[in-house]
Amino acid sequence: MPLENPFQDPLRFERRVPESTVVIFGANGDLTKRKLIPALYRLAYDRRLAAGFAVIGTSRTALSDDQFREKMLEAVKQFSEDTEFDEDVWRAFAAGLYYVAGDINDAGFYDKLAGKLKQVDGERATGGNALFYLSTQPSQYGRAAQGIGGAGMNRGAGWRRLVVEKPFGRNLETARALSDELHRVFQESDVYRIDHYLGKETVQNILAFRFGNGIFEPLWSRNYIEHVQITGAESIGVEGRGAYYQEAGALADMIQNHLLQVMATIAMEPSASFRADSVRDERSKLLRSIRPMTADEIRRDTVPGQYGAARIGGEDVPGFRQEPGVGAESRTDTYAAVAFFCENWRWAGVPFYLRTGKRLPKRVTEIAIQFKPAPLAMFDGDAPASAPNLLIVRIQPEEGISLKFLSKRPGAGMRLRPVSMDFNYGSSFGERSPSAYETLLLDAIVGDATLYTRQDMVEASWRVVEPIENVWRETSYDFPNYAAGSWGPAASDAMLARRGHTWRKP
Repeated sequence: MPLENPFQDPLRFERRVPESTVVIFGANGDLTKRKLIPALYRLAYDRRLAAGFAVIGTSRTALSDDQFREKMLEAVKQFSEDTEFDEDVWRAFAAGLYYVAGDINDAGFYDKLAGKLKQVDGERATGGNALFYLSTQPSQYGRAAQGIGGAGMNRGAGWRRLVVEKPFGRNLETARALSDELHRVFQESDVYRIDHYLGKETVQNILAFRFGNGIFEPLWSRNYIEHVQITGAESIGVEGRGAYYQEAGALADMIQNHLLQVMATIAMEPSASFRADSVRDERSKLLRSIRPMTADEIRRDTVPGQYGAARIGGEDVPGFRQEPGVGAESRTDTYAAVAFFCENWRWAGVPFYLRTGKRLPKRVTEIAIQFKPAPLAMFDGDAPASAPNLLIVRIQPEEGISLKFLSKRPGAGMRLRPVSMDFNYGSSFGERSPSAYETLLLDAIVGDATLYTRQDMVEASWRVVEPIENVWRETSYDFPNYAAGSWGPAASDAMLARRGHTWRKP
């Protein structure tokens, strides 16, 4: 019989969440401690998990079940910043935590894991449902999937699903090869490629904002929109991850994964329904409509950058090449700006400017949609070109939406000034927004793939990014070309200026 659920309050349930086991590969790593277990604990705290929910952690470190529970208790207390710690909730949650030590390259490990999964299924009445989460090095994804299949864990009495973290390959060829490896064990419908940006409340709200309100959809086209800017800025450097970052770079790490998915969400056509395949079909179509650039266009409409040393707030900040694990002559991009164009009826001729970078002045992710100016300046002092109408979707750190427009100043005369109308999630709803990992983990457990990236979307994004990487690799750039704490290379400003545009400073 199913266990009585100490978390469950039917009034707070939106979807039926089935009993299941989440198997986390790499359970001793930072992602598990900082994000996954705190997110699952929060779901338990909010009474969103089924009674028979369980977690099996795996890594090479030898731990007992109780030792694993103690480590996860420390993680929850340290990283669940906006959640009260409740001893009763933790006790019930921790009863479903288990651990298996083993090497991901050892075939015998998977047999041991299969035995543990069977044991947990019997103790927790999970119905054979299992979600395998690969929180490991990307090079181990294929090996882990093959091991799961070799031990027969990819099939059972219930459903079996696989979650993989980015990066999804290093280029188009390796992305396809990874998908082929995964598909030997799991069908594409059971593969969940996770992009935590798509789990953020504001990114999800783009769909509601666009398609739930009749006043915006008629304006959402080349007829009224001048251009779109999507910014993903970080104020920190590589934070000790220089060796890893040196192999990735800003273009592949952020634009290929996160920002192109955000662009697809903001620019997609309306889907026939809010079903996973319908929404993902339209996001995929948008990505496939992005025009691949020639080498000359890449040199004109893309800008790589790398930050140099600077003094910020009275402290000396090292340049990228001075970071631990980074080569003294590294040519890795820590900044990337690209002007993309879509070859479709809605967006023909509208530039989508995407930029991302490390060591920029502030941490912010936002979409700024600039509308075309009024056709005639009717009033004295009317300067619509210098104060354009903007719709700004703030993804982080403060989630919300702003509309900027011109209004008359108080007093005599018709003098205009820009003003804003703001919507803020926190103040408008008066309740906490779930973290991206809470949303995405719950979606995977209930089988909702709407916010997950599909294989064809991964391949479409690599088709437009890979030629840029190739040209950058063959071109000599004078790095570093922007100071830490600035908004990036001067060439990035010049790229927009050629079309009469300027970067917005959030």
